[in-house]
Amino acid sequence: MLTRSLVLALALFAPSAPLLHAQVAAPPPPAAAHHGWKATPPKELFEIERVVDGDTLHIRRNGEVQKLRLLSVDTEEKFSTSTGDASKPSTAFGEECAQWAAQFFKDLAKEGEPSKIGLAFPGEREERDVYGRVLCYVVLPDGRNFNLLLVELGKSPYFNKYGNDLWLHDEFVAAQRTAREKQLGIWNPAANQPKSAGAPAARRPYDELLPWWDARALAVDGYRAALAKHPEHVAAADSPIELARALASSEGGGEVEVFGSIEKFFEEDDGSLTVLFRSSSKDGAFRAKLAKDVRSKFDALDLKGSTEEFRQNYLWVRGKLVKGGRGFDMQCSEPERWRLAGPQPVAPAKR
Repeated sequence: MLTRSLVLALALFAPSAPLLHAQVAAPPPPAAAHHGWKATPPKELFEIERVVDGDTLHIRRNGEVQKLRLLSVDTEEKFSTSTGDASKPSTAFGEECAQWAAQFFKDLAKEGEPSKIGLAFPGEREERDVYGRVLCYVVLPDGRNFNLLLVELGKSPYFNKYGNDLWLHDEFVAAQRTAREKQLGIWNPAANQPKSAGAPAARRPYDELLPWWDARALAVDGYRAALAKHPEHVAAADSPIELARALASSEGGGEVEVFGSIEKFFEEDDGSLTVLFRSSSKDGAFRAKLAKDVRSKFDALDLKGSTEEFRQNYLWVRGKLVKGGRGFDMQCSEPERWRLAGPQPVAPAKR
């Protein structure tokens, strides 16, 4: 994981500017958000309908089948899954992990009954991802946290690409450290090695991925801290609720800062450029608008480069927010109002 000294380095990304810019440098998640894990059997159990792979399950809950996406883990892809992403290839270990998970949950079942699990949510607030999957921790009948178990066994890395875990960050860090020291699972040098000379084999580039995820997580930490201190003037690009609240501040004459990563660029007929930020809402997304006569000023920012893997993808944009035809818009004329939200990842030197 990145050291605390790198957190302090975040302050260097904000030049002398308004108060919001001085507040985005932040430490890892505050102690108040960390509760630890107590292995207490869940009060309610849900029947497992299907084990898709190591980190995706389907359960029967509230009279319907719901898809789960386990928080803070990301097991490797099995052979039947193709993401088209070179940093997330289908691997032999991914196949083994999916089969292991299917057997693991099968063994949980009591004789004559289906396998059952419990769920837990950080802050007891249930949320879903853009695919409608329930974001959660899986709680085993004996009270163990299955997400943590995956990392402890080396079945998954600590997946903090979208922010450090608000509830169990320290536990995930410790679990990954121990698994790496013991060379378990994905950390075993023999994992995904071809069985015969010359045979093709895919490996996930963790030496590059972990620093990248950590750098992104530091940016998210900065956003969380800024939002806590200035909730009326800070918003995430993928949160229509926060954007609506920030819009009220802009309508009152104030400026706001929007945090997020870029999804797409649209060349408009009038020569202007629309920068669409990532969002789960089609009609509540954030768009930054660059007029034709100011676009050249932004060349040095390399906005398109910010969408690449292994680079810091999160940005802050400062200005006045307005209601657009399909969400929220901000007219941008000064590149100084854009900046990286965190450090660039630094991959370890190759031996």
